[in-house]
Amino acid sequence: MERKPKKEGLLEKTAQALDLPGEVVGLPRVEIVGRQELRMENHRGILAYGPEEILISGGKLIIKVRGTGLELKAMNAGGLLITGALLSVELT
Repeated sequence: MERKPKKEGLLEKTAQALDLPGEVVGLPRVEIVGRQELRMENHRGILAYGPEEILISGGKLIIKVRGTGLELKAMNAGGLLITGALLSVELT
């Protein structure tokens, strides 16, 4: 069975057409600093939280952060900060 490619959303198409960075049109932006810090802008909330795994909604994306001693250090409507020993970040 052949898999069809996912269609891009309106925001992704707009950003591409206007040659804009995705975060300008509200797409999530993830920044990893070393192995101890993850910052994210334009999130849609925390879906699951624990010291070894945190799931974050990015709208159409789910960001899965795995590690040890993970802590949500700061969060507001615009962004969040996770600290701890980061082992992996998965986009689904």
